[in-house]
Amino acid sequence: MTKIVESSDVAILDMLRRVDGLTVPQLSEAMGVTATAVRQRLTRLMAQGLLERQVRRAEESSRGRPSHTYSLTEQGLRKTGANFADLSIALWQEIRNIKDPEVRRGLLERLAKTLAEMYGNRVGDGSIEERMESIRELFGERGVSFKVDSNSELPILTAETCPYPDLAEKDRSICSLEKMLLSELLDENVRLTGCRLDGASCCTFETQ
Repeated sequence: MTKIVESSDVAILDMLRRVDGLTVPQLSEAMGVTATAVRQRLTRLMAQGLLERQVRRAEESSRGRPSHTYSLTEQGLRKTGANFADLSIALWQEIRNIKDPEVRRGLLERLAKTLAEMYGNRVGDGSIEERMESIRELFGERGVSFKVDSNSELPILTAETCPYPDLAEKDRSICSLEKMLLSELLDENVRLTGCRLDGASCCTFETQ
């Protein structure tokens, strides 16, 4: 199930994006809420992998005993980014402007390989179904819902939400990039057998 960041937690994430390594008392004072409320939110955010806790040495603490500071993880930094969508749309527009279809396809293939290298250590070398399950978990952490249907001869991977909704509305070749990426991650030739842009309820990917 996709983890949703509650609105009450957004202030903590935003504050730690601006000032790294804050303590519970510092967060409590800045937000005007009790330390207990802050600890509950911190615990929730750490469970979602968005925050990490470090021990502050006793001599650095104003009370003379060890305390803890909190920082954003890499996943938390991605969650608080604000301008990546605008950047991706601008970059995608430049790709669309490439006139030569072979050059454009070659660039898409390189992008797919680069993304696959970034995600590959999370997918592993198991069966197709196991790799699809890993992809489902990976994208779920990024707020994109996938499901795996194992009732067919070969498992089917279905995107219940689009990973690139803004881009897909402007250029459906983003679907080609997604198909290339999944082919790289699954080490199989993947077909897009159903697409939202064609009226299907979900985008469906099957191996050949």
